[in-house]
Amino acid sequence: MSALRAGISALGAYAPEKHLTNFDLEKMMDTSDAWITTRTGIRTRHVAADGEFTSHLAVRSVEALVARHGEGALEGVDMVIVATNTPDALFPATAALVQHHFGLRAGAFDLLAACPGWLYALSVARAYVESGMMRKVLAIGAEALTKIVDWSDRATAVLFGDGAGAAIVEATPAPYGFRSFVLGTDGAGGHLLHRRAVARCLPDGTPMTDYLYMNGREVFKFAVRVMDTATVEALGKAGLNANDVALFVPHQANLRIIEAARERLQLPPERVMVTVDAYGNNSTASIPLALQSALDTGRLRAGDHTLLVSFGAGLTWAATVLTWGGGGDG
Repeated sequence: MSALRAGISALGAYAPEKHLTNFDLEKMMDTSDAWITTRTGIRTRHVAADGEFTSHLAVRSVEALVARHGEGALEGVDMVIVATNTPDALFPATAALVQHHFGLRAGAFDLLAACPGWLYALSVARAYVESGMMRKVLAIGAEALTKIVDWSDRATAVLFGDGAGAAIVEATPAPYGFRSFVLGTDGAGGHLLHRRAVARCLPDGTPMTDYLYMNGREVFKFAVRVMDTATVEALGKAGLNANDVALFVPHQANLRIIEAARERLQLPPERVMVTVDAYGNNSTASIPLALQSALDTGRLRAGDHTLLVSFGAGLTWAATVLTWGGGGDG
């Protein structure tokens, strides 16, 4: 009997209706469309409405999943995981709010691993399914980042947008499903990207505020390095190389970082998914939003080896290789 393998059987994504373009930002702060586009590749981002928060976005992404795959997609879900850096509350968990909304007979918890959070959630879901502990897991990445940015700080405020993506992880027939995961953390870099919750400062004395802080230069250098090492390691664990990758879906943080990773992997542009121009950096939601875009545009098909990689605060990183089984394309 072959070993059980988990994969994504259904996918859905949602971005708020409101757009905030670079030209809108020109009216709000000392910046320009040319400055933002040249440094980040971002042209616009989606912004949650005043009364719209992470739980609302998460629910909408699950509703999008159901609209594509039917109510049956949620039948038998044993666990709900919401990866987020912007929960509605410290408690109850945002995942509990999603569980209640859909009336699921399931456990629920939030997962905080910064931008790689959705990949971390997928790794947990995979472990649940492949161990036999759970049959189906709903793994969501959802963010309302524009609620916590400092709109007077042009270096960070221009980067982020809001959105959510949801996936059902369950047993999948061979040869589809997850082939490898790489998860890593370097807590020594925690001072480079942070936002206060309960403590006023980090253990090393670094002060924190209620707004997101990022040392962009140092995070950029870390991202370029780890995108290379994590992808190579994930491919090696999967027994594949870059030539086998049909689609590379990196965290959509900055076009220059994505281009650096593409060049190191020696991948042609048509095998790299880029949505940062239209969404900005959605943290945990960036990869599921990009995956859904790939499906909607026919760039991801059943049987494709897909490489996903992300990095973020912590400092954390994650990468996974999966052979797409057709989930999410309705």
